[in-house]
Amino acid sequence: MKKLFSTKYSAGAFNAAMLFLRLGAGALMIMHGYDKLVHFSAYRAQFINFMGIGTTLSLALVIFAEFFCSLFIMLGLFTRLATIPIIITMLVALFKIHNHHFFGDGQTDSLFLLCFFVILFVGPGKVSVDSMIGK
Repeated sequence: MKKLFSTKYSAGAFNAAMLFLRLGAGALMIMHGYDKLVHFSAYRAQFINFMGIGTTLSLALVIFAEFFCSLFIMLGLFTRLATIPIIITMLVALFKIHNHHFFGDGQTDSLFLLCFFVILFVGPGKVSVDSMIGK
């Protein structure tokens, strides 16, 4: 019982938690990107024209962030760099699409934003390609 309320943690527990966070958030986000990738033409017709760059380029950038960057995050490859496009995508979705509704329509975007900010600040952990490259 005493261990349940302890604030101490081991390096192994921290690295396992970061692995689960990376795999879980990445797998859930990759599903969003995969659907957009497979149904590109259907999404392109209804997608927003963000900052005047066109609907096709906007959708391509979102697919890059949601699918390919999520894949990098799951592998732990260029992890901190790969979180930046996802964070930007979630911020645009939250503020532009869902009109600042953090707890309503934009709840999923808020959760993704939180997860990927944690990964950006903390890093991938030891169980990652980044960690193997750094050795």
